[in-house]
Amino acid sequence: MVRRALLAGGLVVVLGAGVGVWASGGDGAPAGSATWRSGEAGSAAARGDAAGTGTAASPTPTRSYALSQTPRTIPAVRSHTPARGPGWRPADGHRVVVSDAGLADEGRLIAGELGMSYAGEKDDVRAGDLRLALNDDEGANPESYTMTVRGGRVTVSGPSDAGVFYGTRTLKQEVHGGGTAPEGVVRDEPAKPQRGFMLDIARKHFTADWIQDRVRELGDLKFNQLGLHFSDDQAFRIESDTHPEIVSSPHLTKAQVKEIVALAASRHITVVPEIDSPGHLGSVLAAHPELQLRNAQGVATRGAVDISKDASAALLDDLLDEFAGLFPGSQWHLGGDEYQALTVSDPEASYPQLATAAREAHGSGATVADLATGWINDRADTVRAHDRTMRAWNDGFFRGTSVKPAADLVVAYWTGKEIGARPPAEYLSAGRKVINYNDEFLYYVLGEPQTFVYPTGQRIYEQWTPRVLRGTTAVPARYDAQILGGTFAVWCDLANSQTQGQVAAGIRMPLRATVQKLWDPGTPSLSWAQFRALADRLD
Repeated sequence: MVRRALLAGGLVVVLGAGVGVWASGGDGAPAGSATWRSGEAGSAAARGDAAGTGTAASPTPTRSYALSQTPRTIPAVRSHTPARGPGWRPADGHRVVVSDAGLADEGRLIAGELGMSYAGEKDDVRAGDLRLALNDDEGANPESYTMTVRGGRVTVSGPSDAGVFYGTRTLKQEVHGGGTAPEGVVRDEPAKPQRGFMLDIARKHFTADWIQDRVRELGDLKFNQLGLHFSDDQAFRIESDTHPEIVSSPHLTKAQVKEIVALAASRHITVVPEIDSPGHLGSVLAAHPELQLRNAQGVATRGAVDISKDASAALLDDLLDEFAGLFPGSQWHLGGDEYQALTVSDPEASYPQLATAAREAHGSGATVADLATGWINDRADTVRAHDRTMRAWNDGFFRGTSVKPAADLVVAYWTGKEIGARPPAEYLSAGRKVINYNDEFLYYVLGEPQTFVYPTGQRIYEQWTPRVLRGTTAVPARYDAQILGGTFAVWCDLANSQTQGQVAAGIRMPLRATVQKLWDPGTPSLSWAQFRALADRLD
């Protein structure tokens, strides 16, 4: 007698004592991957030898799987070793467990995102478990991770909590929309240690909620830096206790900034603050007109502070010390670009007070460029006392000065259009470390003023790499290790040209293309059309 019943989505056929399950392509197996095979145990009927007569009965079915496919994620994983098996999906009753208490934050986050229970530090093994673990792989990239999907369970391990976090981002994308994490082993790591997004909140106010949404987006894409340019000619956008007179309305409160910084830290993102000087200080100078730089005819120079005055340095150092307490991350941006005193044909004649101060501070042959270099070095001293690594815009590094920029200043290379522009190789050959902000590819300037056009994800994806620092030409490969990474930047020159929502939509694909090339600068395996379709599926 034959009885049929449905069990766990399959057709169970009962032939005497023999039981088999027809496996469809469900439960994560590729469609059509199930096969029928002869049973090897049980009665003669179960073996297919009816009453020993040699007449074959229906074979006993078992499951077989096609070799797994490499997961499709943004950024793409660097390596996947395929295997045969059903893969893994989160389900009610599945646990997230950790092997180290230091991974509790990562465990709770992914558990909440996948609808699983967080069970904490456990040694036992259960079906469906997602385990997070630290390993002792000395010398490994601290942001690397290994993810193993095997036997109905997942293990994500790495040498640091950051690496483990990135593994959970890969897993989150794999199972998005009911997908399955494929059987096998992912080994992954970024090519570049600094993967940034910079936002100009000085010229345009962005709400705290909008910035937090970007932090979540950046975290899922494995960016690890958020730059906040919060002081410029137009406004100073964060609450200040030492100089409340300079703060614009609207602005972010310190409480809001702390929430942003904390959320970023939970996603292993460092917030990089920038108080630009000695240029781009118009908002600060509106409250301190006595510090405004004026030329020999008494005409004010837009945005420029008079660096010959001790009070100017005192004001900036007050702000640097104050905001170092608000932004505890390891990185700091000093600015240094577009000081208008150095854009005239004869700075010493146009600004005699700066020429005099330069000679007094740095010797009889010193120039205004020497004085400006000394200014940046002094601000670097202030920030260095807070144990920060500092960067400055490339046009704040002047050629031929007797005063040399501090040796530990990283070059934020954005343009080759300034007066006396130097190619990137000049900084690299001198041993400088560089971060790529190439304005040809990575500058999203609201309103498209001057020669700027909105960058497209396709152009970044197909033409840019971290070695393309200026224009469209890559620097020699021998300099690759000195290029720490790159940053996609939103500048709000014509602030009302786009709403917050339009900015978010406009930068969506450029961000994804940028991080793909920072994670792996090689030629992507997907075409642009495939990459864009993948992004649409994962969002």
